[in-house]
Amino acid sequence: MAYREASRLVLFWKSMLRSRRLRRVLLGTGLFTFIAALTLGWFLSAPAPAFPESAAADLEKVGDAGRGRVAFEAGGCASCHATPGQQDRHRLGGGMALASMFGTFHPPNISPDPENGIGRWRTIDLANALMSGVSPSGQHYYPALPYVDYAHMSVEDVRGLMAYLRTLPPVEDKPPPHELTFPMTIRRLVGFWKLIYLDQSPIKHDPSRDWEWNRGHYLVEALGHCAECHSSRNIAGGIKSGTRYAGGADQENVGFVPNITPAGIGHWSREELQHALTTGITPEARVLGSTMAEVVTDIAALPESDQRAIATYIKSLLPRPTPRP
Repeated sequence: MAYREASRLVLFWKSMLRSRRLRRVLLGTGLFTFIAALTLGWFLSAPAPAFPESAAADLEKVGDAGRGRVAFEAGGCASCHATPGQQDRHRLGGGMALASMFGTFHPPNISPDPENGIGRWRTIDLANALMSGVSPSGQHYYPALPYVDYAHMSVEDVRGLMAYLRTLPPVEDKPPPHELTFPMTIRRLVGFWKLIYLDQSPIKHDPSRDWEWNRGHYLVEALGHCAECHSSRNIAGGIKSGTRYAGGADQENVGFVPNITPAGIGHWSREELQHALTTGITPEARVLGSTMAEVVTDIAALPESDQRAIATYIKSLLPRPTPRP
């Protein structure tokens, strides 16, 4: 009996030792996996500038300010960055409030002021901000700056835009910080968002289309970022591809942005669309208001050939049904 009890006791302690070893192995494996996942996530979410420092000298070549003015108007820069409460669209002190599902964003000062603006920026800094959403200090910008579309800009337009911005008056205004709640305050999370939604491939010329359509394609998809407003978004703030240009809830939760595919405005002629985009008056004699009023001001400042190109491209969009509000 004593021998049998002793054997049971030995087996018991052996099983306990094996159980402890198993727990240690499992714990060690879990800890290693966790650390490996954190390390991988850290590298995957790292800010990735579109241009390396070695490209700085080439990008700093003098740009065409006239071309830059067109990019400025087509890109709607003044609509977000002009100082609120005054009429000068070239006073780019920033500070307006942009409400969203994630909180309130305040666009920065992009005037040539060296302290509160971008007066100390180089062209490569502007290029990386617009085409990859990365700041000169190496941080992610929130996609309230529509770099998802600006990523398709040409380098020549970036050079021109910088040349044009440098001709504008410096403004000393210092905008307030963004009003966001945790975890949106963690900019590193934007890196994971970019992995899904940031496509930096250039817009390709379609040889089967004429110059006007291709120009409109570039203006709408790269500079005008029309889909950013005229589409529905998912819980992560990304555009639902099936609703692109088909309309959606206003990001400031103040209404519903209309469908601009042929399913929504297919009965408008190209001339009627161009007239609406440059005067704010639709064929039904309605006035385009809200944030679209600023867009009308921007497009009206473009050369007439670009206005026609934008209307031509929009008229060519595939029809998509309007999503439910």
